[in-house]
Amino acid sequence: VEPASRRSDRGGETRLDDLGQRHDARVGDRVFFDDGKIEGVIRAVQPHRLRVVITRAAPQGSKLRPEKGINLPDTELAVPALSPTDLQDLRFAVRNADIASLSFVNRPEDVLLLRKHLAKMGRPRMAVVLKIETLAALRHLPGILLAGMQSSPLGIMVARGDLAVEAGLDHLSELQEDILWICEAAHIPVIWATQVLEGLAKKGLPSRAEVTDAAMSGRAECVMLNKGPRVVSTVQFLSDVLARMEEHHDKRMALLRRLSVS
Repeated sequence: VEPASRRSDRGGETRLDDLGQRHDARVGDRVFFDDGKIEGVIRAVQPHRLRVVITRAAPQGSKLRPEKGINLPDTELAVPALSPTDLQDLRFAVRNADIASLSFVNRPEDVLLLRKHLAKMGRPRMAVVLKIETLAALRHLPGILLAGMQSSPLGIMVARGDLAVEAGLDHLSELQEDILWICEAAHIPVIWATQVLEGLAKKGLPSRAEVTDAAMSGRAECVMLNKGPRVVSTVQFLSDVLARMEEHHDKRMALLRRLSVS
């Protein structure tokens, strides 16, 4: 299998043949394509390519189209946190935005590098949001937070889509809970992200699971909605849900208010 390169939100890319050339990847490492819809295992690492055996796909077969993401949860990628394209985007953000977001942060050094470039560009105290979406970021989360807190303000986004692919859906609930608790202890605001009320925003009707997820999002300081033709009514729906839940919970603390059903 020789798919297209991995593209991240931050504009960088890592080609699988580059991984083979640098020997970042190892035989036995898992590879996920298209948000985990296709799973494979690396069987051979050659000088300029990897041989990947597909171990899971749709029963009728799956098509891997261009511009689809690649997740390598077992592979430590020796790629820079900021690509040349990222630095161009960062210069624009420094001039025109209030917050700079860093996707696929993996280690404290990534945060320090971002802060270094912000200082060079004249915004050493520009607000930063770090997206937690890899197993490496989870392993280094305390150090990442400490590096980010050296120059405030700082926020954390729980990017649950990539995190679910990397860690597995069976671990996602526990991991997002851990992130919420750690950030609460550090007094760092959290953004609850990925597919919140997506059915309502795109099709006008949420699923029961989406409504429950929206209610759970009140445990964070901020909720991110994806784009969709009905996003305005989705914001109104989410606001109503969160206002009702605020009477029952203060983040993770139950308020034990008088129940209307009694």
